[in-house]
Amino acid sequence: MPAVICGSLAFDTIMSFEGRFSEQILPTQLHILNVSFLVPALRREFGGCAGNIAYALQQLGGTPLPMATVGSDGAGYVERLKKLGIGCEFIREVDDAYTAQAMIMTDRDNNQITAFHPGAMMQAHITHIAARSDIRLGIISPDGRDAMLQHAEQFKAAGIPFVFDPGQGLPMFDGKELTHFVELATWVTVNDYEAKMLCDRTGLGCAELSRQVQGLVVTLGAEGCEVWVDGEKTLVPPVKAEAVVDPTGCGDAFRGALLFGLEQGWSLARCAALGNRVGAHKIASQGGQNYTLSASQINA
Repeated sequence: MPAVICGSLAFDTIMSFEGRFSEQILPTQLHILNVSFLVPALRREFGGCAGNIAYALQQLGGTPLPMATVGSDGAGYVERLKKLGIGCEFIREVDDAYTAQAMIMTDRDNNQITAFHPGAMMQAHITHIAARSDIRLGIISPDGRDAMLQHAEQFKAAGIPFVFDPGQGLPMFDGKELTHFVELATWVTVNDYEAKMLCDRTGLGCAELSRQVQGLVVTLGAEGCEVWVDGEKTLVPPVKAEAVVDPTGCGDAFRGALLFGLEQGWSLARCAALGNRVGAHKIASQGGQNYTLSASQINA
């Protein structure tokens, strides 16, 4: 059963800072912030939420259909997705823009500072979602503002259940808009920081939010995640990573696994448990799309 994955395709420039951000930024001088970080290691990866989620779902044996826009420099990315066996029928090219670019700097404690150029992503609303008999699941991940608003309405109109995962796009929306997203969505996923912002802006606590949808997932990084269903919270324990190499794309790996479990009709807690396992596996590799999952790992 194909899953439509609305979000960005981006090139990630990932830099490693060998110190700690907290040791370089003076809290009392934030009003005149002027800092520079030496980053000896730099690499360029395929990324973007739609690309990373699609990669994770495909690794698990699902059928992802990313819905995204790329710029004039994005042909190589699309070709790579095709070679991986990922359908590209909903990917559009925008000639007068660059593909979205993320500049990600990670310190020794895996804290990250990201600068993001949206580029072609701002035209993501040009592709519309319509009802199709073989598409029964979707997700809205960080994307252009107009695309997120319109695709949520289109999923609902098409009768396609979807996950609302605003991620770093959450600050673009006010309380009224976020409340409407929740009303349209079937499930909501956020991390703990985003959950606090979502609750503050909507005026609803996690328990109340979970009563508006079939379930709310709040990821807690190395602490696992909370699954809220009908106002009741279940803590899904973490999976210890064999190595902590790069956190980039871990949240997207989790969401790909979540979609896979939902496709199978699993309980939300079981979906989240798989998400924790895949996220722990991904963090042991560089970039968002360089890990592989063996049959034994999937079965476990």
